[in-house]
Amino acid sequence: MTASRNFRAASIAVLLVLLAQFLIGMAVNLFVQIPRNHPGARPTEYFSGAAQSVAWAVSAGPFWLLVHASLGILIVVAAAVLLAMAIAARRRGPIIAAVVGLFAVVAAGFNGASFLNYDEDFSSMLMSAAFAVAVAAYILGLFTDRRAG
Repeated sequence: MTASRNFRAASIAVLLVLLAQFLIGMAVNLFVQIPRNHPGARPTEYFSGAAQSVAWAVSAGPFWLLVHASLGILIVVAAAVLLAMAIAARRRGPIIAAVVGLFAVVAAGFNGASFLNYDEDFSSMLMSAAFAVAVAAYILGLFTDRRAG
């Protein structure tokens, strides 16, 4: 497979995982009660609280939150790999799309951590908005990759 075809296949895989992540996030939103006093909750400093909250979520959180947070970490890694693949394919459109996608995935993650930290609905809304930006970026990346057949 060419670098361009690998990029397209990986983009489709990331899109499918993002869609699964969205559905799992809806399950968390509707059916999971996050304790108000978990490790990292209401920190005085955001980043250490976020690290504690995410560590708690992936190690001891309710099942669907554990799945959602763990998959989120894997999506960040996949988005970084997708950017590397776009760079290897040497195509400007996919590179820009992958940069925007990675930025949006990281933004969604930070807002998810913010939601765990402070329990503010606005963080959840920003997480879903960043998800939408990532999906749009990866779809556009597929359309701008002209060499793939």
